[in-house]
Amino acid sequence: MFEQKQLDGSAIEKWKLLIAKDDQRAFRDLFNLFAERLTAFSYSITRNRDAASEVLDTVFIKLWKNRRSLADVQNLTIYLYAAVKNASLNYLARKANENQTQPFDFINIQLTHDELPDQKLISAEIFEKIKKAVDELPTRCKMIFKLVREDGLKYKEVARVLNISENTVDAQMVIAVKRIGASVRHYFDYFPGRFQKKQ
Repeated sequence: MFEQKQLDGSAIEKWKLLIAKDDQRAFRDLFNLFAERLTAFSYSITRNRDAASEVLDTVFIKLWKNRRSLADVQNLTIYLYAAVKNASLNYLARKANENQTQPFDFINIQLTHDELPDQKLISAEIFEKIKKAVDELPTRCKMIFKLVREDGLKYKEVARVLNISENTVDAQMVIAVKRIGASVRHYFDYFPGRFQKKQ
């Protein structure tokens, strides 16, 4: 229920090559695909909607300026998430005028509330139980869960974006699944199966 439409890697790869050749339409398509989810990711760090929009603009302006080197970017999705994370942390560092040595301690993730088709299949009561369980996850665990389930990133992509090991992502997802599953297990015996690891 938290999962967005999966990112199409082949389309992103095609846009990447077109953008490198000055294709503005491909650039707009890429922006439209990522804008909402990257803004939400930045907001989860900055807790400031204006700052999140500013971060998004900064990242995509830089992307366009450096478009000639896009062919050298191995994974554009990871590149964009990492760029947004870094720009968001830089924003906080500027505002606080100090180094942020514990980047996860002050982050308060809020999952989006967009109604998806499968949400209609479960009752509001069960949805609230799941949402409450997600909200009560430890902060880093919640961020990892969001990137995997809501933004559709693979474990290895989340690991690279957050500069942690893939095993850490796996362990945190196990924690998240167990806690969320426990809250609704008497409703859905199959619930944990919906959170299979993405290779």
